[in-house]
Amino acid sequence: MAELHCLSYIIATAKSLPEWESFGRDIIGMIINDKNDNSISLKMDAEPWRIKIEIGDHEDMTHAGWKLSSEAELIEYINNLKAKGVEVTKESDETAKSRAVKTLYSIADPNGYRHEFYAERTNIDNSSPTHSTIIRGKGFKTEDLGLGHILPVAKNYQESLDFYKNTLGLRYSDRIIQEIAPGINADATFFHTKTGRHHSLATGQFPSPKVLNHLMIEFQDMDDVGVAYDRATKANVPIVLELGHHPNDKMFSFYMRTPSGFGIELGYGGLVIDEKNWAPQVYPVMSDWGHKRNMNMIEK
Repeated sequence: MAELHCLSYIIATAKSLPEWESFGRDIIGMIINDKNDNSISLKMDAEPWRIKIEIGDHEDMTHAGWKLSSEAELIEYINNLKAKGVEVTKESDETAKSRAVKTLYSIADPNGYRHEFYAERTNIDNSSPTHSTIIRGKGFKTEDLGLGHILPVAKNYQESLDFYKNTLGLRYSDRIIQEIAPGINADATFFHTKTGRHHSLATGQFPSPKVLNHLMIEFQDMDDVGVAYDRATKANVPIVLELGHHPNDKMFSFYMRTPSGFGIELGYGGLVIDEKNWAPQVYPVMSDWGHKRNMNMIEK
C-alpha cells in the first residue's frame, strides 16, 4: 500500500521577511535560495527549498509538504484518501510550480493547516552550496529522512491521533506521558514514515496560540548544535528550552523562538527506526536531562 516517504517542506507566514532572512542565514546557517516582496525560500540541501516563508499576518505554519516514492504511489495514495471519504484538491499547475513539484494534491488538517502531497520535485541542484559557511560540519541531515519533524498542536487529541494514523497513514513510534503536576499530565504521541526518522510528526493537546508548536531540523555534526546555540544567545534570539536530550528519539538539541513566534528545535543524533526491531514504548519524561525551560518564554 502506498504511504508517505518523508516530510519534505513546510510553508509558514510572517509579517517581516527580512527577519526570517537573517534568522535562517545567520543563526541556523541556511542558504537564501530565492526572495521577493512576497516570500523567501530557505535551502538546506539539493532541494530548491525546505522552508518557505510567505508574507502574511497569520505568523504560523500554513502547509506541510509530503513526498511519496513515485508518481504511481502518489496516485494510489490519493485514491486511498478519496476512498476514505477525504476531500482532496488537485492544485493548479501554478501552485505546483511554486512548490517546485510536478503534480500537487492537498487536504485539510483538523488543526488548521493543509497537507500537500507530491512525488517528483523539480529544480534539484547538486552543484550549489547547501548551507552557509557558519556551519562547521557537513550540513543538515535530510535526504531520505526529509526536512525534519513538526509538532502541530491538537485541538482535539483523539481526533488528531486518528487523522495522523488512519487518514495520513503515519506509523506509530511511541508516546510520552509526563506528570507535570499532581494529576496533570503532558501527553505527546510521535509518528514516523517508512524511511524511519523517529518522528516526522508529533502532536499533543495543550493551550497554544499557534498551530505549530515547533519545527525540528537536524545537523550532521553535534558541534553545530552548540555553535548555533552560541549564535542565538549572542543575537538575543529567545531560547525556549536550553540544551538537553530526549529519551525517545535520542535527540540532543535546544529550542528557540522563530520570527513568526513558533519554536524551532536544532538537533543532532536523532534515532532512525529499524522497523524489524522496533518496540514502541511509553516514556515518563519529555527530556532525560537538560531542556531547562526559559520561564519568560512560556506561552500565555
